[in-house]
Amino acid sequence: MKKYIFSAIAAMSAALASGQELAPSDGLRYAMDNLNGTARFRSMSGAFGAVGGDLSAIHVNPAGGAIFNYNTASATLSLSNTKNNSRYFGTTTNDRDTSFDLNQAGGIFVFHNQDQSSGWTKFTFGIAYDNANNFDNSLNYRGTGRRSIDQFFLNQANGLPVGVIDNNYRYDELGFQDQQAYLAYQTYLIDTSTYPFDPNNPNYVSNVPQTGSYAHQNYISTNGYNGKLAFNFASSYKDRLYIGLNLNAHFTDYTKNSTVYESNNGPLNTNPNYATVHQIQFNNDTHTYGSGFSFNIGAIAKITDELRLGASYESPTWYRLTDELAQSLYTTYTPGGGTTRQQASLNPNLVNVYPTYTLQTPGKFTGSLAYVFAKTGLISFDYGVKDYSNIKFKPNNNYNNSLNDIYSNTLTSAQEFRVGAEYKIKQVSLRGGYRFEESPYKDEKVIGDLKGYSAGIGYNFGNARLDFAYSFSEREMDVPLLSSMTDSARVNSKANAFTLTYTVGF
Repeated sequence: MKKYIFSAIAAMSAALASGQELAPSDGLRYAMDNLNGTARFRSMSGAFGAVGGDLSAIHVNPAGGAIFNYNTASATLSLSNTKNNSRYFGTTTNDRDTSFDLNQAGGIFVFHNQDQSSGWTKFTFGIAYDNANNFDNSLNYRGTGRRSIDQFFLNQANGLPVGVIDNNYRYDELGFQDQQAYLAYQTYLIDTSTYPFDPNNPNYVSNVPQTGSYAHQNYISTNGYNGKLAFNFASSYKDRLYIGLNLNAHFTDYTKNSTVYESNNGPLNTNPNYATVHQIQFNNDTHTYGSGFSFNIGAIAKITDELRLGASYESPTWYRLTDELAQSLYTTYTPGGGTTRQQASLNPNLVNVYPTYTLQTPGKFTGSLAYVFAKTGLISFDYGVKDYSNIKFKPNNNYNNSLNDIYSNTLTSAQEFRVGAEYKIKQVSLRGGYRFEESPYKDEKVIGDLKGYSAGIGYNFGNARLDFAYSFSEREMDVPLLSSMTDSARVNSKANAFTLTYTVGF
């Protein structure tokens, strides 16, 4: 399949440069994190900001690296299952996706200060990888909608002289909006509004019967990851104050394959100049990849031997991303004045590669509290806040500024609460947790609040530990058929994960 690199001007004209998605969902994909990491971390719902001593905890508060007393390494395997229950105009559809991956790996090295007169008792250095977000998911919904997807193509086409897309230009010479018009015009989905033919006419009509009843089906499959590699530096002052810094490298690779089907039983068009479209299949394959950088700073204060307070700040992540898009369109139609159905197809066999851009996700503040019951257990609580309206696309230009205005107007600041507990019975540790995350949208119907709980068990062998965790989360959201349409499926998404971690001290 050919790849074609678009100019900056062409890309700016692509109001939907990554396919069908509305821009806010693209930014949120990288701004929102899942609960991933070691089994101990996940079993307590990630409430580790004032606890530390875990290789995933240092992603929340880097000061947690200084809680370690000896060199430690861990690796984690995770089995994840997502079930999506979709409701679209009274029709319910279920879909599942299961993935298995190496979710976490890392090690930390502890250097004790031999200078007894110094208050700085130890220094630690760690390298920890976590899969911050697993994009593997499947969604399939169907039902009878009120609007045809022809409106998506008409919105892109109107204002464009029909001579531009009437075989006078190649697909790879057009900008995004013009490509959508080209696909629809060449497959008889839309047509010029007047005859005889006028190449300067900028107005179009749909060849889909306007019956107000359209059978829809939408298949969406996503794959990929958003990984974070943290280089952790931490120190302890008199074993009462712990401070830390993370320098984070981010790696992301995301693919989305979507297919929208539509059919209708409308009557044939009586005008011999216009066809009648009965069925539509619109395919979009997107690929986004790139890397980024962020940093964390944090501190943990041991107020008493039992009570700990923590505070941390996670900077924005600055990503450099590249989008690729491949499309095709197929229709079944009856020619004007005819009675026999025919098929039209247009697959340019081409990948549009858009210019690399910068995405800045919002920073996050976290406050933490933990109470440790000597060697028998602990209770911990984390409170975090992140302002999603601060998502920014760069460089500054009219298109990106308009896009950033969408974020500012539709997204908001969201709070996050996590609570976890651990109880030890000799070598066995029992754990549980709960978390709650507010919707990043001002209109919570777009994406609802997230609620989740977790549980786990661990066994300490002395210089090694084996931990197991189960975690569950649930939230609802609207998924539009196409970005320019108001018809959406209401999706209830439930995520289950089983996690196994082996930790060894050395």
